[in-house]
Amino acid sequence: MTNTPVTVVGLGSMGSALARAFLAAGHPTTVWNRTASKADPLVALGARRAATADEAVRASPLTIACLTTYEDTRAALEPAYLTGRALVTLNSGSPAGARRMAAWATSRGARFLDGAVKNIPSAVGAPDTLLYYGGDKAVFDEHAETLRVLGGDTVHLGEETDLAALYEIAVGGTLLPALVGFFQGAAALRSRGLEAETMLPYATKWFEMIISLLPMYAKEIDSGDYSDPAASVGIFHAGAAADLELAEEGVNVDWQRPMHDLVRRAAEAGHGDRSIAVLTELLSRP
Repeated sequence: MTNTPVTVVGLGSMGSALARAFLAAGHPTTVWNRTASKADPLVALGARRAATADEAVRASPLTIACLTTYEDTRAALEPAYLTGRALVTLNSGSPAGARRMAAWATSRGARFLDGAVKNIPSAVGAPDTLLYYGGDKAVFDEHAETLRVLGGDTVHLGEETDLAALYEIAVGGTLLPALVGFFQGAAALRSRGLEAETMLPYATKWFEMIISLLPMYAKEIDSGDYSDPAASVGIFHAGAAADLELAEEGVNVDWQRPMHDLVRRAAEAGHGDRSIAVLTELLSRP
């Protein structure tokens, strides 16, 4: 059985990783990038270089677009003939951006699927790498085997075209606060002449503890019952002053102030003895 030909549009670090995975799996792979030289390493591996975006899309029944934003994707594919082609976008953006992208693509005759790669480029193709998609289930079913080349944990979330972007925002929202918290800890240690690496055993254990709490918090949120807290709003509110006192060690803690303000508002609204997960209710309102 011949492997499905695939086109990859956008050859940044992630797009190039996608193309390499398809090539390694034996898929005839056409590539295109505005800066043509970015295709050179892939051509050396056996990819076919298209001269234009239109040529690239016409070369394959399945096109994977991996540019920075939906706007970039539309601009790149504006000259391309999309009628009847399966178009999968793997870029950053909001749910609203995904809906606009879907409307544009389908108005041009494309069969549209939006997705997200939940890992770094070097993990593309690994059996446990997660990718999820929202949109045309028929497109997913038709190309599931090909898409699974990019990651063994490949999921269709539903027919709504913005679901991957929605989950990307929902899940990805934890990343920057977690990283900034780690960076703040590193800054605190450096202020005492200690190396960030010395924090790793304890930070890892801490993150494992947080992971263990997520099912409990999800259950509280889904039920709306915050009455039996493992950690209350009041505990976090009481600890805010100590968190901010870290500034005396020469560390900038300004990024924490909006979070502490959210906790303060929850306490003032009478939620002090309820689970910290009740913050979800405040975040659900303007």
